[in-house]
Amino acid sequence: MTRSIPNISLLVVDDEREFIEIMAQRLNKRGFPVITATEGATALQHLEEGAVDIVILDVAMPGMGGIETLNAIKKRHPLIEVIMLTGQATVTTAVEAIKQGAFNYLKKPCEIDDLIAQVESAMKRRLGRQAKVLEVRMTPYLAPEKRREMIAAILND
Repeated sequence: MTRSIPNISLLVVDDEREFIEIMAQRLNKRGFPVITATEGATALQHLEEGAVDIVILDVAMPGMGGIETLNAIKKRHPLIEVIMLTGQATVTTAVEAIKQGAFNYLKKPCEIDDLIAQVESAMKRRLGRQAKVLEVRMTPYLAPEKRREMIAAILND
């Protein structure tokens, strides 16, 4: 399978160890570098330590749940796109995840090709947003407040 965007690094976060091991293997076979975490706090540590482009995040986890983890990711790393993945999908949770900045929300089990399509779409969005932020940062003669306002608008889009 030829991907439209090569070298997309993923962080898969789920409290079900067997699930993340299988998911990581399947994604690795398709050329994605994958880091895994079984809890939200560990996921946040991974994000601080290295380059991750897209997070695939379970909603229902003990301790720091998926929505709480999503909020922390978006606060600390606003350009990282997050795809929520859960076996307990509800419309309310899906709407909340999207409101909090998730790129999309998928129900487990999902087809690997559907997940990869979402990962690629999320990466395109991330690259577009990065380019816009860079453009604003490079624009001369903008007042600092106006620059912050324009970047915030891009990140909240």
